[in-house]
Amino acid sequence: MLSTLAHAETVSLYAAGSLKAALTEVAAAFQKNGGGKMRVEATFGPSGLLREKIEQGEPAHVFASADTGHPKRLVDQGRAGGPLTVFARNQLCALARPDLSVTSDGLLDAMLDPNLRLGTSTPKADPAGDYAFALFTKAEALKAGARAALEGKALQLTGGPNSEKAPPGRNPYAWVMETRKADLFLTYCTNALLAQKEMPSVQIVHVQAALNVGADYGMIVLKDAPAAAADLARFILGGDAQAILTKHGFGYGEQGK
Repeated sequence: MLSTLAHAETVSLYAAGSLKAALTEVAAAFQKNGGGKMRVEATFGPSGLLREKIEQGEPAHVFASADTGHPKRLVDQGRAGGPLTVFARNQLCALARPDLSVTSDGLLDAMLDPNLRLGTSTPKADPAGDYAFALFTKAEALKAGARAALEGKALQLTGGPNSEKAPPGRNPYAWVMETRKADLFLTYCTNALLAQKEMPSVQIVHVQAALNVGADYGMIVLKDAPAAAADLARFILGGDAQAILTKHGFGYGEQGK
């Protein structure tokens, strides 16, 4: 006799890598809430690369991006079966090597220090890289010439199609810092917390408000997705899932405010 799970409707979730811990827990709660009638198969990675895979025909049903630009592009192409919704929020933090003396107020000077290597993710492929470069633009208002200097020195270490990959099971940002590929690394605050969990000696430096960039995470249900996909999207916007996202360091989405 086949199990209930064998008859379950499967939802293919494509989601930003920064959501892996949170949405894995959310997916488990969704499946439990559905009494085994729905199953989530999740694929995590840089949002821009996932969007390209969807454009190439990979069978995603729900796309949860670390920005709104990539899902909006799919909406504009007529690939969405519903509206674009902001379901979570994030912001940038800096990881600093354990022996580096740096504070929030001194972070910009540290990033500009020609003797310190500054790492980011890869713009266009991974929104975290785009947010880092947006931060560089804001830095120009605080110090003339900062934008060009930061863009010129930034090492795009993660999130790109050809980025060196961390060993299996390793947090990529803890690995980058542990292997000293960068002295400072700009990433989401949620990623920074996960990196510090794996590498307790790494420092998290909060970015001052005048310099920080907020990240709105957008979600769409793809056209012709099964009914369970819309159920999953509604669940992610609901109280139980929003509590899980908050526990993992994300801010509230549109319906969770």
